[in-house]
Formats: sequence, structure tokens, C-alpha cells
Amino acid sequence: MFLVFTGNGKGKTTAALGQGLRSIGEGRRVLMVQFIKGPWKSGEDISYKKLSPYLKIVKMGLGFVGILGDKLPLSAHQKAAKNALKYAKKEVSTGKWQMLIMDEINNALKLKLITLKDALYLLKYVRPRVEHIIFTGRDAPKKLITLADLVTEMKEIKHPYMKGIKAKKGLEY
Repeated sequence: MFLVFTGNGKGKTTAALGQGLRSIGEGRRVLMVQFIKGPWKSGEDISYKKLSPYLKIVKMGLGFVGILGDKLPLSAHQKAAKNALKYAKKEVSTGKWQMLIMDEINNALKLKLITLKDALYLLKYVRPRVEHIIFTGRDAPKKLITLADLVTEMKEIKHPYMKGIKAKKGLEY
């Protein structure tokens, strides 16, 4: 099954991890490849190790692109995103993963770090090799929404950031 979690609200990665947790509960193995999240630590970086070898999270991104003090050239982010695609394909070819989560791949598409053609190629390669694949991130392209078996849009209604409250460790990262 191909799932897409998109929208401007919080919870896309969290929903994907929840699906992964269910899958692990049934004895399956889950690989999450993260596109944008990079150099900083988040709660899942610590917790996934407690679920190893059933869950593996690999940060391939270099952080936010063009915002919050990012000084890297776009080409560096593009190279990292392309490496994430290659890594996912290589890992899936081992046959040891039943679920693949491509975290924030939709953002990578919107930021032109990878092309839709690249994402569709990966999807075509991966689908017969894993039971479930999940794409997360804002601004999912219509083509992915059309191809998906399940699409959930997270809609922001209210968020502490609107009041100037920064992200909370253990809740948002």
C-alpha cells in the first residue's frame, strides 16, 4: 500500500512513525529515510535505537533549505536528496524491509531537490519489494496523491508557533 501524509499541519512524521510502530508490532521491519531533517537531534533519533533491528532511521538531509540560517548552496541539498533516493533503493533491494518511510520527500520535491520523475522511479522500484511505502511532507504533488492508496492531509488549525512559542523537544522533535 502507498500512503501519503501531507498538509501544513503538524503530525506527518508522527503519523508515519505510528504506522511503523504498528508494523513492527506485527514482526515487520521499517526503514525511515529523512530528507530535510539533518544535523540536529530529535527524539526519534534516540528511540529508534531501542527498536532496532526492527526500525532504522537514517538522516540524509542537511537541514532546512534556505531558511533559519542555512548557508549551504542548493546543490549541496540536491546532492544529499539524491543520495537519499539511492540509499533507499539500495536498502530496499536487500529484502529486509517491509515498510519504507520517505520522510519529507514531498518537501524535497517542492524545493526542487529531486524531481517528480526521480520520486516516481523510486516508487515504481520499491512497490513490489515492500509491503508499504509512506511519503510525508507538505505540498504533495497531485500525481502522488492520485497514485496513493491512502492520503491524509494534516491541516493546521492552531499552533503555539503562531504565538511565538518555539518547538518543544520530545513533542515536535
